[in-house]
Amino acid sequence: MNESLLVNALGHSAGVLVFGIFLCLLIQDRAARRLAGSTKSMLAAALAFLWNLASLIVLALSPDSTRIAEISAACGFAVLSLLPAVLFDLCLRDRLRTLVRLGYGLSAVSIVLHLAELTGRSVQFHRLGLALIIVGYGALTCIAALNFFAARDRANTSRVAGTMLLFLLAMSFVHFRSEHAAQIWSRELAFHHAAIPLALLVLLQDYRFVLLDAFLRFLANIFLAAVLVSAAVAAWRLALLPAPSTPFLQALYLTGICILLVLFALLRGWVQDLLTRLVFRSPDREALLDRLKTPVRDEAGYLASAAQQLGSFMGAEAWLIEDPKLAELDLRRPALVSELPGLRGDLEKKGAEAVVPLRFPSGGSRYVLLGRRSGGRRYLSEDLQALGRAAGQIVEQVEQYRESEMRRLVTQAELRALQSQIHPHFLFNALNTLYGIIPREAKGARETVLNLADIFRYFLETGKQFLPLEEELHIVKAYLEVERLRLGEKLRVEIDVAPDALTAQIPILSIQPLVENAVKHAIAPKSGGGLVRLEASLDAQGALRVAVRDTGGGFKSNNKSGVGLDNVARRLQLCYGPEARLNIESSDAGSTVVFTAPVGLRALEVAG
Repeated sequence: MNESLLVNALGHSAGVLVFGIFLCLLIQDRAARRLAGSTKSMLAAALAFLWNLASLIVLALSPDSTRIAEISAACGFAVLSLLPAVLFDLCLRDRLRTLVRLGYGLSAVSIVLHLAELTGRSVQFHRLGLALIIVGYGALTCIAALNFFAARDRANTSRVAGTMLLFLLAMSFVHFRSEHAAQIWSRELAFHHAAIPLALLVLLQDYRFVLLDAFLRFLANIFLAAVLVSAAVAAWRLALLPAPSTPFLQALYLTGICILLVLFALLRGWVQDLLTRLVFRSPDREALLDRLKTPVRDEAGYLASAAQQLGSFMGAEAWLIEDPKLAELDLRRPALVSELPGLRGDLEKKGAEAVVPLRFPSGGSRYVLLGRRSGGRRYLSEDLQALGRAAGQIVEQVEQYRESEMRRLVTQAELRALQSQIHPHFLFNALNTLYGIIPREAKGARETVLNLADIFRYFLETGKQFLPLEEELHIVKAYLEVERLRLGEKLRVEIDVAPDALTAQIPILSIQPLVENAVKHAIAPKSGGGLVRLEASLDAQGALRVAVRDTGGGFKSNNKSGVGLDNVARRLQLCYGPEARLNIESSDAGSTVVFTAPVGLRALEVAG
């Protein structure tokens, strides 16, 4: 009798724990709640939880609490009478609705019979309710299975066959009778508590990918803990050790508990790894990191390829985006879309379920969006950790590429500077001689020579990579004066620069090539000439915004006109990262070239 009560107490306690955890996981998983039948699954889990709880209460009550025990037993039977109807409905998946209605009707009648037993008029109400469930659902199960078998629907035939567990559930009711205590513990375990895994099997048919991974890990931990505790108790009994009444035995007892906890921690890690490799077959993370270590030849191409590799690793669609709203969140680690309430709606419309941030120390942020995983699998915490490691590898590769590109460009710039300085004094002496022989009356010619000298000196002698905007404007004005002498009234110029922007540090030759491109490819070819307007100001965040507009006939970024623009765009990205972009709008009415540079985040200063 004691063994039977022990098995029942442990079985119902496990039922309360297992179904309680299952219900919590299902409620917390927003992705699972969107699946068909999720409400019925939550109801079935809640009913199974309440049934085990009521059974546990009955076992816990003393013999003197007969009325309370009767009420608890009747409520437990009523709850359990509704459970087969919900499970049967889940198995049929909105088909054969007539059978489903009959099932709910059988459960309703059985609930009334069990509650009527509380009136004390007849103890046969209880047996009649059990018989109704056993016979009624037996017939409904056979009819449904035959219907699907005739339609050659093997999947649903086996699915409905799973409802045969209802017979075991119904058989377990009889254990509340008086002879229940006389039954041996093996029969209790085989017929009574076998309902727990069988009921879980039905519930997990829809969610075997959504919840089964996390749920099996939880069950594995429970099983491991139970095995270790049982082994410890058995060892204590086999050793014939007395109760820990003396200080020595108490110390020995506490030492044994500590050893048991350490052993559990060690075995738990081994069991989790075994489940990952054999059951869930998680992809190889180290192989992914090795693939991401491919040398970067082109930043944009590498990032696109890396995003696809993350998608393949997770078994989901993946795409790369730049989103200012995500940048405002300052996201530091991969996260589920459900954890971003402000952007959840917009991201879910795009089909995204997880976000992997790529934040580059040299500036700029990109984001990899991952869609729903194949098979409806959920993103676990260990998946997000793996994505975080992969994101770190991607950022490291891009940073190495940017540093190498910066070194390469600096080396090229130094070579060009050396080449241009072979005979710099000869060039300046020639210009000074030319200025001296031009008559004073030719004021325009003399000013042109001076402007050319300033421009050449700026190009050839400056060793700075950053300089104030004011110095760049001086060269821009000198260049425009030279072009105005050549084009005359065809070239009209407007310069509008905010005073607070004059001290902003910018890379050398960031603006002059834009102005030169507008003059050469927009204004000069146009018979009537046009206007070149230069604007510069600081926005609210302190970023410098520069715009060069013209009223020419538009241009295309071809090999001739696009070289200067491409060089400027590349320098800006190397100095400030992807946030500094060169945007070009060109039409028959004119062109506009704009860039915004976060001048407070100079790449060279950060590196230093």
